[in-house]
This record gives sequence, C-alpha cells and structure tokens, in this order.
Amino acid sequence: MATKTVTAEIVSEFVKSLVKESEKNQLHLVDHSPIFDEPLVGFASGDDPLFSQYKTIIGDFHMTPREVMEKATGKNPEKLSIVSWILPISLCTKASMRRESKYPTIRWSHSRFYGEQFNEHLRAQVVDFLQARGHMAVAPFISPFFKRLTLSNDHTSNWSERHAAYAAGLGTFSLSDGFITPKGIAMRCGSVVTDLDLPASTRPYTSHTANCAFLVNGSCGKCIDRCPGGAITEKGHDKKKCFDYMHTELSPLLERYGVRIAGCGFCQTKVPCESAIPTGLLKRRTSPKGATAA
Repeated sequence: MATKTVTAEIVSEFVKSLVKESEKNQLHLVDHSPIFDEPLVGFASGDDPLFSQYKTIIGDFHMTPREVMEKATGKNPEKLSIVSWILPISLCTKASMRRESKYPTIRWSHSRFYGEQFNEHLRAQVVDFLQARGHMAVAPFISPFFKRLTLSNDHTSNWSERHAAYAAGLGTFSLSDGFITPKGIAMRCGSVVTDLDLPASTRPYTSHTANCAFLVNGSCGKCIDRCPGGAITEKGHDKKKCFDYMHTELSPLLERYGVRIAGCGFCQTKVPCESAIPTGLLKRRTSPKGATAA
C-alpha cells in the first residue's frame, strides 16, 4: 500500500474531530452531554532517551516504543513517533464533584467507565486512520501484550499512558500520582506508536513534578484533604489504600450506577489544578521554615 502524507497537524485534527463528533463521547445514560472537552495532542520521538530511563524509573518490564512496535509487527522501522493525547473531563462533570466529599457522582462514574471505553475506541480509530494511509501503528494499551502488574502492593503496567504524555510535553506528575496538564488533572490520556516521523513537541518543563504546587514549594496539598480513603499524605500516594478504597467503599455504587468501575476523582476535583496548571501557587516562594509566601 502506498503511503499518504500524514503530518502532525493532520493527526491532531483527526483526534480533535473524533472527540468532538463521536456519539461514543457522550453521557448517554445521564443527559447526552460530552464526556470530554476538546483534547490536547502532543508528540514524542520513539527514540527519546526517556523511554529507556522508564525501565529504571518504572521497571524493566516497561516497554520502549521500539519494543512495542517489534512485538506488534515484528519490524523495527527507521523512525518512530508517539502520538499522545489528553482528554479533559467536562466542566459540568467536574462541577458535580465539587459538592461531594465521600462518593463520586453518577456523572463522574459514567465518565470514568464509559469515557475509558471511548478512549479505547479513539486509540483503535487512530491506529486504523494511520494504517489506512500506509503506516504502521499500534496502541499499546489495547494490544494483546499489554499487562497490568502488582509488585509489592504497587499497581503498575508495562506501558504508561501518563509517562508517554510526559515525554510528549503534555504535563507533569503530582503528589497524588495524577498528571497535571494545561487543561488540568481531571482527564484521561491515551497514545499510539507509529512509524511516522513527526516533530516532537517541546517539553515546557525541566522537572517531572514542575506543575504540582505542593512538590514545587509546599503551597498546596488540597488533594490530601480531598481524598476520602486517606491514600494521599505529604509523603505521596499510597496506591494500595487507593485501590482498596475504590474496590470496597465504592463497590455498592457499581450496581446502582450500572458500571463496573465507579472511579473516585476527589483528588482531581475542587483542587487548584482541577482545570489548569496552578501557576499562581507555583510562583510562590518557599520560606526558610518551609511555609510559603506570596
């Protein structure tokens, strides 16, 4: 099959149009409003040294883009790129969560459950779009070789969508282990590896925690108080406590809401980074005693 010219702009517009137009991106059992607002799209080089570093940071089980492509196609193309996107939770759904303190709203739970179904659809559609134009493409998260792992009470996987997004310049990590983007921390993300030679997006940060005000200067920490399961402290995010809370305390919601995953979302809502990078807090300076001053 002859390849057709595909640019970063073409890929970005395809992702944005699908998010805008797809009926799968709707809360059909609530009010048919969009699950996600307009996405962010970024790109990373498949040979970015970060992906090799992830084998140390995350674990040697974490796949590099080249390992992904080789597992999927048996080939090792000259060029590789990662297409990464951020799907911001709708403003209406975030607003519904600000009034809550223990259980997520039905809007949030449906956004988590049906939103990830749409995200899987989006991954598959991007793969089909690129393959139809003569390019190799694979979405690691929906591939047969994607694996979730539990290591020493730590829940992880052999491909991280957030770490791909970090490489693509779309955001940084937080105290709660969330991912703070220019459109906030309340989001889902996805990625596709392709043999396209796309220009890598600029990473507008030098630290993997540059967008988290608590980790930069101690001026926040709102997610600590918001967590109903006590899984977030000044020391970070306890994944086991988080997992246990969602699969015990929230289990009664599954039948009531008609979902298999209720989600939680409290650390992503009613916090300064809910819908943007908290630039005001980030500009505060830290006093010698650790308190912050404007």
